[in-house]
Amino acid sequence: MRPSAGKAFKSASKSHVGMVRQVNEDACLDLPENGLWVVADGMGGHAAGDYVSSLIVDSLRGIAAGRSLDEYVAALHSDLLRVNAAVREETANRGVTMMGSTVVVLVTRDLRGMCLWAGDSRLYRLRDGKLESISRDHSYVQDLQDSGLLSEAEARVHPRANIVTRAIGVEAQLNLAMVELLLVPGDSYLLCSDGLTKTVEDDEIREVLNHDEPGEIASSLVSLGLMRGAPDNITVVVVKVPS
Repeated sequence: MRPSAGKAFKSASKSHVGMVRQVNEDACLDLPENGLWVVADGMGGHAAGDYVSSLIVDSLRGIAAGRSLDEYVAALHSDLLRVNAAVREETANRGVTMMGSTVVVLVTRDLRGMCLWAGDSRLYRLRDGKLESISRDHSYVQDLQDSGLLSEAEARVHPRANIVTRAIGVEAQLNLAMVELLLVPGDSYLLCSDGLTKTVEDDEIREVLNHDEPGEIASSLVSLGLMRGAPDNITVVVVKVPS
């Protein structure tokens, strides 16, 4: 397990099919021993979306972690490009219109980190009581918000709120966004699928993330989403940087 200030990162994950869907197309990785956490939200229906999200996490799980942050990130990045090509090929083989998945990745080495993502699964950071979204959604409604044409509240209920502009398997060339992070002891990080963020408000996420135990936080966040009807799958991964 990778130490921070002499202590190990604590983390936990939880995924739920929700109250409407029949199949959970989300998948996640919770590998503190590798300094790796992932959430993937599959698209394309039963036997398509869940195939892609599972392929992503199974593939990333197999990447050797005994290397520097930069080398590990480069290996994960290359693997996601390979998965993108494999999904494109499988889509053609099955004769279906589309198979894909969003992905958000947090990688750490001591107090350095990197976030990689494509789509609208998110990474949040809670630091000194302030919640911040590290990732920026690759989505139709986010583009409208950035253009000043849509408020955040309007984006939540927009009829095209589920349309992402980047994802694994959607385009021949995968364009992953990347942000480098400097971790601070006491930070909390949350990776989640949009099943959470479309049902739970940011101030609620901030309040729950303030608690100490990652497992309790993950369960509480999923429960909040389920109380709101959870029309989509909900997946969360909580990571605590020790003080």
